[in-house]
Amino acid sequence: MIRTGLLGRSILASRSPELHEKEAEAQGLSLTYELFDFSARGWPDEDLASVMRTLVADGFRGFNVTYPFKQAVVPLLDHLDESALAVGAVNTVAVRDGALIGYNTDMPGFRGSFLAALPGAATGRIVQLGAGGAGAAVASALLSIGVGRLDLVDVDQPRATSLASELATRFPGSDIHIATPDSIDTATADGIVNATPVGMVGKAGMPLGADRILPTHWVADIIYFPPETELLRVARAKGCRTMNGVGMVVGQAARAFEIITGHKADSARMATTLR
Repeated sequence: MIRTGLLGRSILASRSPELHEKEAEAQGLSLTYELFDFSARGWPDEDLASVMRTLVADGFRGFNVTYPFKQAVVPLLDHLDESALAVGAVNTVAVRDGALIGYNTDMPGFRGSFLAALPGAATGRIVQLGAGGAGAAVASALLSIGVGRLDLVDVDQPRATSLASELATRFPGSDIHIATPDSIDTATADGIVNATPVGMVGKAGMPLGADRILPTHWVADIIYFPPETELLRVARAKGCRTMNGVGMVVGQAARAFEIITGHKADSARMATTLR
């Protein structure tokens, strides 16, 4: 039996258990995927390390990590894969002989989804909302495809400044700016990406005002549940090209499945499961 799961907050609506368990079933593997929702269980963030130790002691092969732990988990790990080092955040942890190894599958997940869903999209200037763990992966993906200018927008200015500094080191010569949600100018932007949890089930709303979205923009959201957030509904109504988080979640889940189980996942089959 392969035991794995997901650690985070407000994750009871996550489709990850279905994605991983059905893929395992299709491959003839015995696998369970459990949700460890810190909010639902009343656990403080400080319990992250002890929860991880318990999973290792219980024989878990690995687990996924989501909001708000993608960066907090890094110092608790024994080793970081190159993917995690490149992004500075972890969303997948493998247990190998008692050691915890961190990976980041969000970055390739977003990159692949973006290139497939928005082919030919202009990338001269992109406004990214959110500079947390998921934001670090998304920003890395955007800079890797040659974005001209990236504006990082976050209510937590020190966090945005820190991410901008890290990205500048990893992507020399990149043009990165930081701003607050109320000060950002989207008029000259080609695209807008939401890398915040605003809009997901349990966190209704939009991460920026509807007046900041123009018909000339393309708009991407990393949220997949619901598949069409309020942000995407407003953008679509204005005639924008849009992309939801389904492609990203399938891409990152397929890679995480392979890391934890050692068996390559069928991405198309996982996408069918999600739909």
